[in-house]
Parts: sequence; C-alpha cells; structure tokens
Amino acid sequence: MYERILKELTDKLIVTPEQAGKIGRFEKTAPFSLHWELKTLLYLGVLLLNVGLGVLIYEHIDTLGHTVLLIMIGLVCAGCFYYVIRYRKPFSNGEVESATPYYDYVLLLGCLSFLLLEGYWQYQYRIFGERYGLATFIPMVLFFVLAYLFDNRGVLSLAITALASWLGITVTPQELLSRNDFNSATITQTGVFLGVLLAAIVFTSERRDFKKHFSMTYLNFSVHLLMVSCLSGIIALDNWLVYVPLLALSVGSYLWLARQRQSFYLLVVAVVYAYIGLSYLFMETFPRLILEAYLLYYLFSGAAVVVMLINHKKILKTQRL
Repeated sequence: MYERILKELTDKLIVTPEQAGKIGRFEKTAPFSLHWELKTLLYLGVLLLNVGLGVLIYEHIDTLGHTVLLIMIGLVCAGCFYYVIRYRKPFSNGEVESATPYYDYVLLLGCLSFLLLEGYWQYQYRIFGERYGLATFIPMVLFFVLAYLFDNRGVLSLAITALASWLGITVTPQELLSRNDFNSATITQTGVFLGVLLAAIVFTSERRDFKKHFSMTYLNFSVHLLMVSCLSGIIALDNWLVYVPLLALSVGSYLWLARQRQSFYLLVVAVVYAYIGLSYLFMETFPRLILEAYLLYYLFSGAAVVVMLINHKKILKTQRL
C-alpha cells in the first residue's frame, strides 16, 4: 500500500527519491502493531470471565447456595466499580483517555457482572415481579451514567441496547409478548422512533460540543434500527404508503451523513438497505416476469452497487493522494 502512495508522491515531486527510499526502509523495518489484537483478546477475556461465572452458577448452585453465589458476583461487581472510581480522571465534555491500560475492560467487566447479578437475582428471588420494564430500566440508566461519567463507548453500547429493550418491553402490550407476534406495528413504530431519537441525540450533542466522539456509536445503532424497521413495515406489515417514503428519506439522510463525515461504513450500510428495499419492491411489483428477467435485474443492479462502492471516494469527496 505505502509503495503506491510513495510512487505517487514521488511522481508529483512532493518527496524526493531519497526521501521516498528512507520512508520505504522505515516502513519495512517498523515494529508491527498488536494494539487491536490485544484489545480484542482483552474484550474476549472479559466476556469469557462472565460466561465462566454463569457456568459456575449453573454447575454449583446446589453446592454453594444462592446467597454465596450472589455475594461472589456482587464482590466482583463492587471491586470493578471501586477500581474505576478510584482511578478515574476528571470529567470532560470531550474525549478522555483511559486512566490505566485496563481501565475500560474493568469497567466493562463491572457492568456485565451487574447484569449477571441482576438477572440471577430476578430469576431466583423475583425482586421485580412481573415488572420486566423496571428490570431493564435500571441498568439502562446506570449504563448511560457510567458511559458518560467514565467516557466508555462499550458501556454506551450496553446502555443503548438496554434502552431498546426497555422501550420494546414497555411499549409492547403483554398479550403481544405472550403470543410472540413480532410482526406488530407497535414494535416497528418503536424501532423507527428509537432510530430517529438516537440520530437526534447525535445532532444535539455535536451542536453543543458535548461528547461528540460518541456520535458514531449512536449512529451505528440508529441506522440499523431505522432501516430494519422501515423494511419490516414494507415487508411484514405491507404498509408501502408510509414506510417506502420513510425508507427513501432514511437512505437519503444517511447518504448525506456519509458524505458529510466521509464515512465509508455509513455509505455501505445505506446502500445495502436501499438495495434490499428496491429489490423487494421490484419483485412485488413485477411478480410474473420470467426467470431471466429477474436474473438480469440482479446481475446489473448488483454490478451497479459494486461499481458505486468501488468509486466511493468520488461520492464521499475524499482526498486521494
């Protein structure tokens, strides 16, 4: 990769051949970064530790007893929260670097342990009774506070997931849950509402210069919730009048966002969901075409999507060396 860039820089006389040679030798002898590999292993370790606690509960529940297991999980959770409070840095509206190399992972372990503790407590002692909304509301509030207080995107993702769960349980009627009828307009409308809400949070926080680095986390959830809900309205509810324009508006909005932020990820997501929606509309509008017509449609439309993504730099207006 760097050889091509160096060649272009040399051809444009931006760097001399001698400078290009020095840069090339440096790139060849530079140490290989294991940063993301180590982060992945640490996150995996946190998840495996929580899985191990769950297995411990399952296999030794009769031997240890419920109280002992609750105390063990509670101590892990309390120890994690004590650590992050003890070493936390002052709050800032911008991004805050981790106080220690393991700070974010300890916080994530504490949050997952809290979920395990709450879930086990509810399963064994029914502390919330049938109020399932409260069981998701408490971790939602806690995780949002912790995410902003300790500046952690992973915990923010947990908070948004808890928010989606809380809205789904609170908005959906109990009889709907008991019948497992998830083709409901209520759930689809809730997904659209949450997708728009998360996008609104992004614009508000960026306008007020408050935790702007959380934007992509919110947008990641927003784009999928909004697009999937629109497709659900079109396919499952067969409500084209409302959800086809809404899907078109959503795709257009996220294509604009992708261009503004020069985000290839948002571009790909918007294009893929748009392609799914258009393909479904095509199949439903022309249900009696011959097989060859459908094959030609997918052949040429798929090729058009590939060409579009290959030329994404022109769409996003990114600078090319």
